Amino acid sequence: MNPARDNAFQKLIRFSVKLVNEYLPDPFIFCALLTFIVFAAAMPVTGMSFLETVNGWYEGFWGLLGFSMQMVLVLVLGHALANSRPCSSLLSSLASHLRTPGQAIVVVSLVSLLGSWFNWGFGLVIGALFAKEIAKKVKTVDYRLLIASAYSGFLIWHGGLSGSIPLTIATDGNLAKASNNVVTGMIPVSETLFSTYNLAIVIVLLVTVPLLNMFMHPRPEETVTVDPALLNDEVSDTENGNRTWADRIENSRWVSLILCALASVYIVNYFFKKGLDLNLNIVNFIFLFLGILLHGTPRRYILAIRSAVISSSGIILQFPFYAGIMGLMVASGSSGVSLAGALSNVFVNISTVTTFPFFTFISAGIVNFFVPSGGGQWAVQAPIMLPAAQELGVSVAKTSMAIAWGDAWTNMIQPFWALPALGIAGLGARDIMGFCLIVLLYSGLVISAGFLFL
Repeated sequence: MNPARDNAFQKLIRFSVKLVNEYLPDPFIFCALLTFIVFAAAMPVTGMSFLETVNGWYEGFWGLLGFSMQMVLVLVLGHALANSRPCSSLLSSLASHLRTPGQAIVVVSLVSLLGSWFNWGFGLVIGALFAKEIAKKVKTVDYRLLIASAYSGFLIWHGGLSGSIPLTIATDGNLAKASNNVVTGMIPVSETLFSTYNLAIVIVLLVTVPLLNMFMHPRPEETVTVDPALLNDEVSDTENGNRTWADRIENSRWVSLILCALASVYIVNYFFKKGLDLNLNIVNFIFLFLGILLHGTPRRYILAIRSAVISSSGIILQFPFYAGIMGLMVASGSSGVSLAGALSNVFVNISTVTTFPFFTFISAGIVNFFVPSGGGQWAVQAPIMLPAAQELGVSVAKTSMAIAWGDAWTNMIQPFWALPALGIAGLGARDIMGFCLIVLLYSGLVISAGFLFL
């Protein structure tokens, strides 16, 4: 190990980890503090009364119920799938080829990055599941960093194939709707996802983030490991014979096979008609029935789901509060100005033709703390940023991708999206966010350079 790098870089890592451990509260408290901040800012900025502010909070509070259930299912179904014997054996076999902590960190980072580029929901779950299996094999790897590396792959999701903003504006009519009919037409993915600047950002992060994560591994005396026995949560076989008709039907593989046969008809037809058009619903549908198939019997799958549900408590508790924050961010009083709109306008006013995509990216990163949803953020910022881009003569496509990357960027220190990975790993936000803070700082430089110079 290079002593100079160890002295400078490792000190930075230790400082970051210590800082987060000292000041980052539980994700629910973090969410509550964000609520207080938005409440305090909304009234003077928007001119709303206290009662109007409370109403705006409540009106948004239940706005993510459908999405919350989707995310609970992503976590629970993915967890149950991974705990099936075939899937667990496959992950174990892949992990058994890794020997050193460096190899473990690099491989789990790459798996998560590629998975998230392909589909964000898949990447978010597979990285954490694979990391957990690797920890059983590579016993000297720092478990905190391993899970942080798995989560760091989520960084590139909005520049990938499931990026909601670039896919939205590739459909005719959505651009006009988002910009209040100021910008019309549609923008093909060749100008967003497959543009030079976006591909350059993705490739640089894909190559360098795994190496960055590897270099962050603590010294042996500072490494926090985990007892592999604590990670073994495979569902135990509790069939205990088929004494009654109810026992026989619960332990019947035919029930599972018939259900999966029916589901497979839809899945094959879906991909035949739509190609690789993955969304949360089809991903969850596949996870559900693949889990039923691999567990073999209905009883084993029921037990697997029961075990997995415990880890979803953070999502169930916190997502309504984030929906309330989003409601406050978009609420406006008699002035017609929302808090998110006012924040976006600050950056518009200090921008030039050259710096506008960069400041759009920075503003989107800030807004993402309070509106941690790609679709929600687009609804908040597009009506302000797109007309401003057209007036300045800046590429609307590049502006849209700047919003997308800002939304993805600060996820690295926003516990909202880390909850599924943390639930699978059995860790808290403070365990990984110190490492993620370093990824945030580094990736911010890479993404900013892409928007300023490409």
